[in-house]
Amino acid sequence: MVVKTGGRLLLTRPPVVMRGYDRAQVDALLERIGKALDGDGGLTADEVRGTRLDIVMRGYDRRVVDELLMECVRRLRASGPRTRRAGRPRANPEWLIGWIQSARFGRAGLRTGYDVRDVDAFLDRVVAGLRGPAAPVAASDVRECAFRTVRFGAAYDEGEVDRFLEQLAVALERR
Repeated sequence: MVVKTGGRLLLTRPPVVMRGYDRAQVDALLERIGKALDGDGGLTADEVRGTRLDIVMRGYDRRVVDELLMECVRRLRASGPRTRRAGRPRANPEWLIGWIQSARFGRAGLRTGYDVRDVDAFLDRVVAGLRGPAAPVAASDVRECAFRTVRFGAAYDEGEVDRFLEQLAVALERR
């Protein structure tokens, strides 16, 4: 969990559950994040997002760890430098709108997937932001969005949606 004391950020250990994230991996990651937030490490928000943790018996509660890591990602992004990649062209908003509207995702079938209505509503919000009548959606908003999961019913394949959203975030950074 994240605790603020006197403007300083402290990371505390999450609760232990029957099946959860490997405690040693989480502790090592939280230590690196703490150093990065104090300005002592080279850990980036994207490295934290890309970290995969093993699930073991008597590990840390996954939901709590995921929430903690998302908060750390937000803080790392806020404290990190804003740079543009050299040589990359700016993304045209009209092209982005067409690309988003033409996106098609496979159905989850019998697997758990993202709720179709949630994903479609979020993408409509991104398009509205690109057109102007709504507040623009930032790349960080795309990376931090979360959707309800559906076991049976109208659901998109999670992997396909996640890959598309990462590409969308990169495109929005180039706007």
